[in-house]
Amino acid sequence: MSSEPSSDPFSMATSPPGPAQPSSRTDRSSSPDRDLPPFEDESDLVGGEQGDQEVEEDGEELFGDALEQDYRVIPELDTYEQEGLDMSEYSEMSEGERQAAEREIRDRDREEGRGRGRMRRGLLYDESDDEEERPARKRRMAEKAAEGEGEDDEDMLVESVTTLEDTKGHTVREWVAMLGPKTEIKNRFKNFLRTHIDENGHNVYREKIRQMVEGNHQSLVIDYNTLAASLQVLAYFLPEAPVEMLQNFDEAAKEVVLGMYPNYERIVQEIKVRIQDLPLVEEIRSLRQLHLNQLIKTNGVVTSVTGVLPQLAIVKYDCNKCGFVLGPFYQSQNTETKPGACPECQSQGPFEINMEQTLYKNYQRVTMQESPGKVPAGRLPRSKDAILLDDLVDTVKPGDEIELTGIYHNNYDGSLNTANGFPVFATVIQANYIQKKDDKLAANSLTDEDIKAVVALSKDQRIGERIFASVAPSIYGHEDIKRSIALALFGGEPKNPGGKHKVRGDLNILVCGDPGTAKSQFLKYVEKTAPRVVFTTGQGASAVGLTAYVQRNPVSKEWTLEAGALVLADKGVCLIDEFDKMNDADRTSIHEAMEQQSISVSKAGIVTSLQARCTVIAAANPIGGRYDPSLTFSENVDLTEPILSRFDILCVVRDVVDSVEDERLARFVTGSHIKHHPGATAAEGQDEPMPPSFEGDGDNTVEPLPQELLKKYIIYAKEKVHPRLHQMDQDKIAKMYADLRRESMATGSIPITVRHIESMIRMAEAHARMHLRDYVNEDDVNMAIRIMLESFIATQKFSVMRSMRKTFSRYLSFRKDTHQLLLFLLKQLAQDQSAYQRSRYGTTQDQVQIAEKDLADKARQINIHNLTSFYSSDLFKSNHFTLDNKRKVIIQSF
Repeated sequence: MSSEPSSDPFSMATSPPGPAQPSSRTDRSSSPDRDLPPFEDESDLVGGEQGDQEVEEDGEELFGDALEQDYRVIPELDTYEQEGLDMSEYSEMSEGERQAAEREIRDRDREEGRGRGRMRRGLLYDESDDEEERPARKRRMAEKAAEGEGEDDEDMLVESVTTLEDTKGHTVREWVAMLGPKTEIKNRFKNFLRTHIDENGHNVYREKIRQMVEGNHQSLVIDYNTLAASLQVLAYFLPEAPVEMLQNFDEAAKEVVLGMYPNYERIVQEIKVRIQDLPLVEEIRSLRQLHLNQLIKTNGVVTSVTGVLPQLAIVKYDCNKCGFVLGPFYQSQNTETKPGACPECQSQGPFEINMEQTLYKNYQRVTMQESPGKVPAGRLPRSKDAILLDDLVDTVKPGDEIELTGIYHNNYDGSLNTANGFPVFATVIQANYIQKKDDKLAANSLTDEDIKAVVALSKDQRIGERIFASVAPSIYGHEDIKRSIALALFGGEPKNPGGKHKVRGDLNILVCGDPGTAKSQFLKYVEKTAPRVVFTTGQGASAVGLTAYVQRNPVSKEWTLEAGALVLADKGVCLIDEFDKMNDADRTSIHEAMEQQSISVSKAGIVTSLQARCTVIAAANPIGGRYDPSLTFSENVDLTEPILSRFDILCVVRDVVDSVEDERLARFVTGSHIKHHPGATAAEGQDEPMPPSFEGDGDNTVEPLPQELLKKYIIYAKEKVHPRLHQMDQDKIAKMYADLRRESMATGSIPITVRHIESMIRMAEAHARMHLRDYVNEDDVNMAIRIMLESFIATQKFSVMRSMRKTFSRYLSFRKDTHQLLLFLLKQLAQDQSAYQRSRYGTTQDQVQIAEKDLADKARQINIHNLTSFYSSDLFKSNHFTLDNKRKVIIQSF
């Protein structure tokens, strides 16, 4: 037996038998015309042992001269079974016709743009394709082959783009962690950072990246609403799988930043993407297991902040036995990663952390508490811990009201599980972005349009009166309180020469008077208007609650200092309602805070001083409930002289019976309720005639500012305007202080001290700041003297008050509208006449008659000589006064 045929790979190849397979015939040497009978059995095919040898020796000649014999025509075998074959609809097509039809189909596909996308273009290539495209395609294929990618990668990439929304049965967290979707997410996000433009055509994030690099920061803030408008899929995935998505975003942002600034990696190792303006805000008390491992946004007040600690990021261990360095191990937030055995000596330890080669990151833990205004009635405020990492540490301090965007995690807390049993876990928020409420109200948050509007407003001649009219517009009357609050909101200029002696710039106000005179409403208005406010009540505030208190941390067992209301209101306003209900010991604790604006603590080994640079506005009720005008202020109020001298302005509010004023007040209140009723439409509210809120009617009414514009005006003035005193009239203030001091000794109402000189200076600075002036002029000094005198005279006995008003009339008339002043004199004459008639006739008369000569004499005392315009004003008529020229009598009808 020869070994040659066995080495031929085709020596044993046989074709399957069948009628249409000519190659099944084995006799190749026979004549072409000779018909071979079919095989009867296997013995004919195999031929026994001898037949095997013949087949092995001869074999089949598949190549060579006899190759074409397989394609000869054999009519008996070259037939098809006709049963079940329908040929009626098809006609025979010649080869030329078929090629022409195929060419037409290729041309049509090329015109319709097929062959792109899922089907590779090369599959539709024919001789008519542009010859220049072939090298480019070969080059792309070669580049992909060099990178280890197959030819079908383009198809896979296109397919992943169109099917990113289809998670193919996976959860979102599993899907975004897979290689294909992860690559696609990064590509889309990189394209978003590079190409997104706003409505003005500016490339937003290229500019943000430039600003980030200029400041050497590592946080890139992305607006969620902008992301959702451009990439809905990523905005949908982000809250569901925030850990994986933010990791993808960080990597993509780093590639984009390094593409623009290649050397930036030397300064910052990682770029952190921060998500702002998440649409849905969750309250702290509404967080449930549904929110676990999701991106949430909540708000609250920071109550305590730990120190900045190092947290392990990438750990390396030393083997104590052989000295081999193990690692690196990437440390997660929840579990501790430890090596099992040393790969060098196979020992089980012990292992120590290699301090030099281990990488750390900054870690800080803060406690957030619900905002006081959002706690449901009868409930205690709840709190939640948040973790700040990297560049977020030390961005907040106790007292800040913040909006926190972060990932709601659960972590194992040993102390909590000991108390509640094993299956209970503590929850914590890992912060991603922090927005402080103060930042929204800061001067840098004002747009250019806002600044232009504020500066244009300051050029108004009556801007001071307009601001006074804009304070608490829903409260009728009380112009002196509105004026005082407006000055307190603007504030004076603090001074600290050489850093040794500090003089405060904030104004403190005490509002005292009868119940029902809207004292608490004024405080609530300030709470909504001022940039940073803490509201407390005297009955619910203790000494430590107002200043600071020391408590033991339940975990670390260390004594920590917690801030009270005055510390939380630093650089803001502290409102204290029911000031008279405080205990004397508690009230004494705020003496230092009101004057030195600091709080000294020495408790439990902690000796320190905290800043409390805030304005204090307090409201109090007199002894017995109502203010007695026959007594002095100190006799009416249960407050000591040290605390009274620390208030710059004392406002006394009396509920005086006046039929005309009471009617106007009632109309104002009912009109306000009708206008703001929930069922009232805007048109109805506008049609209601609303009485003016400040200083008269008709020609002399000033237009108040919108509340939003007033807030921006206050923010701009406090940040940008710092008035100086070099042009101030010192002699006038010195003479006024001497006069006040003499009068206070004679009347014994409230003590006038050197603090009141400083109070007048602070009020003059506040009035100059209100007009956006850089210096204090005579008008500011005159207004400060007028307010100080009104405050002082209001605290006198009724018998002394009238004589003092006459003594200081030239100061009190400053910047007062003459019509308003004349109305005040006329009302006094009308009340005296009404009291005389009651005492004489025993009944109240329908009208009161005042001689015109009496009013003219009063007016001449304050240098007003022409009364004609007053008689024709709406203010005169609206108070039910008429002039009888024949009898020279003024008549007031009731």
